[in-house]
Amino acid sequence: MMPLSMMEMGKPCTIVRVGGKEETRKFLETLGFVPDAQVTVVATSQGNSIVNIKESRVAIGKDMASKIQVNP
Repeated sequence: MMPLSMMEMGKPCTIVRVGGKEETRKFLETLGFVPDAQVTVVATSQGNSIVNIKESRVAIGKDMASKIQVNP
């Protein structure tokens, strides 16, 4: 298990859990970041990531990406 912020680009992974404060978790949940969802990092820039999740592209900051634990 590792944070999404450390995943290499183009490699699909599965979300294991989403940490952080309840407000942060609920926000990420509305974007589709829930356990067992598939996510792929498509680009990174200055620590921020653009990811494909549930057929959408979402940009998230490094701090939020570090709260999302994934299995490669």
